Amino acid sequence: MKITADAIAPPDSAAAHATSPPSLPEVHRSVAVPNAGGFLRKLFAFMGPGYMVAVGYMDPGNWATALAGGSAFGYTLLSVALASSLMAILLQALCARIGIATGRDLAQLCRERFPRAVSWPLWLLAEAAICATDLAELIGTAIALELLFGIPLLYGVMLTALDAFLILWLQHKGVRWLEALVFGLIVLIFGCFVVQLALSDPEWGAVLRGYLPATSIVTNQTQLYIAIGILGATVMPHNLYLHTAVVQSRAWVPDEAGKREAIRFATLDSSIALTLALLVNSAILITAAAVFHTSGNTEVAEIQEAYQLMSPLLGSGLAATLFAVALLLCGVNATVTATLSGQVVMEGFLHLRLRPVIRRLITRLIAIVPAVVVTWIHGESGTAQLLILSQVVLSMQLPFAVIPLMMFAGDRRRLGALVAPRWQLVVGWAIAALIVVLNVKVLADAFLGD
Repeated sequence: MKITADAIAPPDSAAAHATSPPSLPEVHRSVAVPNAGGFLRKLFAFMGPGYMVAVGYMDPGNWATALAGGSAFGYTLLSVALASSLMAILLQALCARIGIATGRDLAQLCRERFPRAVSWPLWLLAEAAICATDLAELIGTAIALELLFGIPLLYGVMLTALDAFLILWLQHKGVRWLEALVFGLIVLIFGCFVVQLALSDPEWGAVLRGYLPATSIVTNQTQLYIAIGILGATVMPHNLYLHTAVVQSRAWVPDEAGKREAIRFATLDSSIALTLALLVNSAILITAAAVFHTSGNTEVAEIQEAYQLMSPLLGSGLAATLFAVALLLCGVNATVTATLSGQVVMEGFLHLRLRPVIRRLITRLIAIVPAVVVTWIHGESGTAQLLILSQVVLSMQLPFAVIPLMMFAGDRRRLGALVAPRWQLVVGWAIAALIVVLNVKVLADAFLGD
């Protein structure tokens, strides 16, 4: 292990800024961007980072909230899924902007902008968020392995450590290979849910009405609580760090015009990818509503319970199998990107440079150790509580990533003419305020025992 001098330099020092290594150095500016050619050719060059971010919006934590919401309230909470995705699209667009405009990821900017008394707590909170994210993804993957192959939950959690070597191999071949894997798995996940939707035969008129906000979401305390869970499970802190780094894998022209073009195409890439994630999340909720809510099974929250009920309710084992396959693909996809997020956070905040294999194993162990311990102690009975706890931790940490993001998006000194438009700043700060208010409510409910 090699720790360079800049790893211990004060975060706000000029030396720290001057010697900042590039984000994800193995793939930094490794994808060529054509100077000529049509719109589609340039869009294809920029496509990829958005899909790596999108997988975090369809992880097992989203499954837990979507299953609970769909089984309990039918299609009503589709409007919350839509609103959450629109928030995510704006926040990820701002991530692409600051990553391209500054050449820094969010972790590096926090280290350079804030004193050590602020940047170190932000680093610890970011690590906690990645640990919580990975916890849900590891548990979801292990559940899928158990449902499909009968592998005990504890062994399934430990098997997920192998993805660290998969990432190393793919990164060695180039970031395009990693993006191709992620995109291919997303397409397979979407295909699984297309078949499931056809088998569940939802009432499409009610589905469309579900995307319109209902007053019951505010007046019904249980609906409001699950709605907060959907919001917390959708906007992921680690994605904000990851996106600011992976957009720098493109070798755009480093002048103002080139950066403006890069921001435009990177925003389009992430917006299309997150729209696809919205469709997947909607499909989970619609399937739960059509299969469970309409049959009177309104308290289905456990993934294992949903799997067991699906075959007898639909009269086909195919739907349950595809359900488990999609869960496995979501878990594998999300653990890949969460591990990359761990690298971005560790290197950006600490400037800690390790051999790639050591770095990957450390970021994986940070998440896998608590998952193994809790699974060993509680077994299957603790999986639902683990998923819920992971989303609560994410919700509590989210403001500590969103607020710095908004500060940098409006920082004209760093972004210059590429500073975010005023409307994006206004809406972004409103989203940050909403997240803080929801967190206060969650804490108040916890202390008041509601």
